[in-house]
Amino acid sequence: MNKINEDQMSSLALELNAVRDKQLSEVGEKDANYIRNLIKVQRSAEIIGRILIVLGFISPILWVFGVLSLSLSKILDNMEIGHNVLHGQYDWMNDPYINSQKFEWDIACDAASWRRVHNFEHHTYTNIIGKDRDFGYGLLRLSNDYPWRLKNLWQSVIYFILSVLFQWGVSFHELAGERVFFGKKKENRESKTSDEQLKKAFFSKGGRQIVKDYIIFPALAGPFFLWVLAGNLAANLIRNLWTSTIIFCGHFTSGSFTFTEKECENESKGHWYYRQMLGSSNITGGKVFHILTGHLSFQIEHHLFPDVPAHRYVDMSKDVKKIAEKYGVPYNTGNFAKQYFSVLKRVFYFSFPVRGDKTLYPKYSELKK
Repeated sequence: MNKINEDQMSSLALELNAVRDKQLSEVGEKDANYIRNLIKVQRSAEIIGRILIVLGFISPILWVFGVLSLSLSKILDNMEIGHNVLHGQYDWMNDPYINSQKFEWDIACDAASWRRVHNFEHHTYTNIIGKDRDFGYGLLRLSNDYPWRLKNLWQSVIYFILSVLFQWGVSFHELAGERVFFGKKKENRESKTSDEQLKKAFFSKGGRQIVKDYIIFPALAGPFFLWVLAGNLAANLIRNLWTSTIIFCGHFTSGSFTFTEKECENESKGHWYYRQMLGSSNITGGKVFHILTGHLSFQIEHHLFPDVPAHRYVDMSKDVKKIAEKYGVPYNTGNFAKQYFSVLKRVFYFSFPVRGDKTLYPKYSELKK
């Protein structure tokens, strides 16, 4: 493929703006009912899960179903509810609970920290090396834009550990970037949040999660303390593995482009759209699968329209794909197995001092005009 020119980027922006405007003009009661019903399902799954886990002493099968139900609750809270509410997709409802500035989710990461690092930084500077700290999360070398270091040899193990502890990795992400505990402060880094505020939010939110899941609920179960403790650990593990896998499949498959800061200076809206499409990946699947991913299985549409209610991405993807084909822009999509295998391959590939395959791991700078 070749780069599209500025005139094409301008036309691309107009067509994608039209897709967005059409959907936002239709937002209303249907969307409000959708998110409210989903919250009811999530809360019901949590109650059922916690009850069944306690009843695990009767039969291990009940414990297993309890863990699965609690896992479902945590996944829905994290993905289709929390992530999307925090993007402001439902702020128009003026609901005090379903509001991006007031919502707090059931993971260790402080919601305000997530909005700063993810909503602003990642979505503004997607895949720009040196600007998007989500590219590799500071732990993984996923392109040869970064120099190879000896520690990269075992990054496949680091990736597994990050997936297991994903909520804590996300929670610590901003502190790591700001060098709060380790490392030298970067001279060009400006933060509106002090180190003390970051530490307070990190320990406060993380501490509440530990107390809730590993002390209060197990203690309420009395003699079944260990059943509940183990159940909560298992549910958090399942949620962490699932969210980590889906997020990596949306960003780090083969075919996702990287960009330099210089290439994106003073970029137009069309170029920003173009960059989002080149740097994102979708996963095919059914309705339930998409809900469980928070509709991040439509990562391309999410990066293009982060403030549109995510359940609308299913319809929007049809128009986006046609527009991509019209302008010769790759529309990176595939089934779960294909996309996840390509993520694992990328993590392993760049653990060695390789130059990088231009076809599998392209750079925007390498595209011809």
